[in-house]
Amino acid sequence: MYAVIATGGKQYRVAKGDVLRVERLPAEPGATVELDRVLMVVEGDDVRVGSPYLEGAKVTATVRGHGRGEKIRIVKMRRRKHSRKRMGHRQHYTELEITGIG
Repeated sequence: MYAVIATGGKQYRVAKGDVLRVERLPAEPGATVELDRVLMVVEGDDVRVGSPYLEGAKVTATVRGHGRGEKIRIVKMRRRKHSRKRMGHRQHYTELEITGIG
């Protein structure tokens, strides 16, 4: 059994026991989070698809912690103008462990 959920502007395929990193959520480590934006649930041959979300479907997860991802280097250069700019970015994330699909 697996589900497709939407959170943080992205879609994730999740099953019970999976650990995934999503955009930062306002929850404390150890707290339980309910993700109700479920797009699809598949259980064997039974496939339920929402339009856009399934009514009454929820995915529960436990927050394992928060962190920051790897640094992404950004370089902008304008040719023949002697102009160069370097920047970096580290995205905040929340690590979730999926505990149930209902």
